[in-house]
This record gives sequence, C-alpha cells and structure tokens, in this order.
Amino acid sequence: MGCYNSAVVPARADRVWEALRDFHNMSWAPEVMESCEPGNNLPGTQIGAKRILNGAFHETLLALDDQDRVVRYSIDDGPDAVSKDNVSGYVGEVQVFPITDTGETFVLWSSSWESSGGGVAEFCDPIYQALLGQLKKHFS
Repeated sequence: MGCYNSAVVPARADRVWEALRDFHNMSWAPEVMESCEPGNNLPGTQIGAKRILNGAFHETLLALDDQDRVVRYSIDDGPDAVSKDNVSGYVGEVQVFPITDTGETFVLWSSSWESSGGGVAEFCDPIYQALLGQLKKHFS
C-alpha cells in the first residue's frame, strides 16, 4: 500500500534539495501549509525532529541523507485517514534527482504504511500533488 507522486521542478537539484531538507521549513508551500511548528527542541535537520503541520499532522524525521537527497519521515497522528486510529506504520519519503540534460529536478514523493482502515492514498495523494505544485511554483 502506498502513494506515488512526482514532478519536474524548474531548478537545479541542489537548490531544490536545500528547500526540502529542513524538516521545519515549509515556507516554499504557503498555499498548502499555513503553519509548520517544531514539535520538540531538535533542529529540523536532526533525526528525531518533530513537526506539527497546520496544527493537525504530527510527523517525525526518520532519515536525512544529503548525499542521496532523501528525506524520510513518519506520520504519527493526523486528521481523518492518517489518524493513529486509522493507519499504522506510515512512512513518507521525498527524493530529489537531477535531470542532467536540462538542469531541472525530478522530485518523487512517495509513502507506504503497514495497515489502515482505508482511504489513506485518496486522502494523501491530493496533498502531495498540491505540495509538488507549490514546489514548482516556488522555483518558477
């Protein structure tokens, strides 16, 4: 079970990665993320950092790999289909790949989970699509 969303962003991979790598910074998506508050005292680039998105999504940074440009996080609780009562083992991942012939960037946002009561992909896919749209707009 999982989600798969991708986009080509009109910027070099190092610039896109710099925008995505800080778990506490969602300023590039102002039309989707009204707030991104730290959920603990760890910096947004340290494994274990927590954040609360839009006052509803509680997430934890699981991995940050600057060499391979990968961020991995869990959704610990949230609204509707991603509530802790509906889904378990939810892991999201954002990967950044350079497109070498154009100087653009391919961004893959995927997720998986162990079990759910249903509706997770239908709930999450539009959010990831909107975030990727904001990322493209940010660099346009």
